[in-house]
Amino acid sequence: MKSYRDLEIYNLSYYLAIKIHKMSLKLPKYELYEEGNQIRRSSKGITSCIVEGYGRRKYKADFAKFIIYAHASCDETILHLNFIKDTHAFVEKEIQVLFDAYNKLGSKINKFIQYVEKEWK
Repeated sequence: MKSYRDLEIYNLSYYLAIKIHKMSLKLPKYELYEEGNQIRRSSKGITSCIVEGYGRRKYKADFAKFIIYAHASCDETILHLNFIKDTHAFVEKEIQVLFDAYNKLGSKINKFIQYVEKEWK
């Protein structure tokens, strides 16, 4: 692994953050700046934490801590997707696709946390 760009969780989180950003700009005006801003920040926070953690990869505890933060931001993004779905601010089918993708990402991040904690040198 030469770069954080080689991490599957980085690539998936980046891709999903772009999808969230574009989706959030289509929210109704009353949600654009409230829920839209929150979900943009949490989705981009996942990627940011992965990159920052990778930058500290020589310190196993720091690396793991930032990947845990990424997992927490993933959970936060799922929460915001639920708010958007439950307030009917967006098409439910499109939200479900993102919801499923973020659940998959959360699982991958969790597995990566376990890898870092047990096997990272």
